[in-house]
Amino acid sequence: MEHRRLGRTGLRVSSVGLGTMTWGRDTDEIEAKDQLEIFLDAGGTLVDTAASYCEGASEEVIGHLLTGTVDRRDLVLVSKAGVRTWRTGARSTVADASRGTLLDTLDESLARLSTDHLDLWLVQVPDPTTPLEETAHALRAAVVTGRTRYVGVSNHPAWASAHLAGLLREAGGPGMAAVEVEHSLLSRGIERELLPAAQGLGFGVIGYAPLGRGVLTGKYRASTPPDSRGASPHLRSYVAPYLDERHQGVVEAVATAAVGLDRRPVEVALAWARDAPAIASTIVGARTPGQLRGALAAEDLRLPVQIRHALDEVTAPAIGYPERF
Repeated sequence: MEHRRLGRTGLRVSSVGLGTMTWGRDTDEIEAKDQLEIFLDAGGTLVDTAASYCEGASEEVIGHLLTGTVDRRDLVLVSKAGVRTWRTGARSTVADASRGTLLDTLDESLARLSTDHLDLWLVQVPDPTTPLEETAHALRAAVVTGRTRYVGVSNHPAWASAHLAGLLREAGGPGMAAVEVEHSLLSRGIERELLPAAQGLGFGVIGYAPLGRGVLTGKYRASTPPDSRGASPHLRSYVAPYLDERHQGVVEAVATAAVGLDRRPVEVALAWARDAPAIASTIVGARTPGQLRGALAAEDLRLPVQIRHALDEVTAPAIGYPERF
């Protein structure tokens, strides 16, 4: 598997990362162990998790694997903070990127992961109630104390990412290493402003959900399989936005390209996202080891120029004023 520099940092990441959003709930520890071994055997290094994934269970599973079967030095370990769950009355989740919450969550993540540091630590979602200056201070403190090597954000718009990059640069040190955002043939909005900002300011971009939350595999073309994320009570709402008529044409285009290449739709979708301009790595999540093997079969696939161009045309995001300049 190819390894690429993350922005202008010295950190190198595998072109495909392993997502663990379902670990500890829909994916048990035995299946997670199998997935991690498959991923490492394929040359992968980047493993992505978050304190919020399965209420910490994802990190706990990774921690168990790190103490039993996997060498910590073989991984580029990424986790996220900044989402807090309240359990007073009805359960609710809110964004909280305040200094106290971020640093407390980081310490809890390190304990669950059985490690003394992360390779990359990200603020998971924007928090409109906390000044970016405070968030930047917390990120800087995490680096200075050695609890993470690099920092960045996830799901933040271009203006916030650029502002935070400037704040971290003013503070000295490694600055902002990366932004992690959704990017697939069904979600190309980051190409309007975020990708140009990343290229101009030097932070890397990690994509996630390259398979369109599973929709680009074609599994939902006729119906919703009972064992799929689309049928899961935890993830049904995550998949639903891509099951409408607007996205059917893209799914059919991927399926047509797959037939022409004698490959499967999952391989075409992953190859497109992996090799998209300015993407350092794309994170694929699988519920089972078999699903992961199927996705990683795309490793030797390089889309012909004509097919990539056709898929680009079908899915191109609308570019208006002033981005078109």
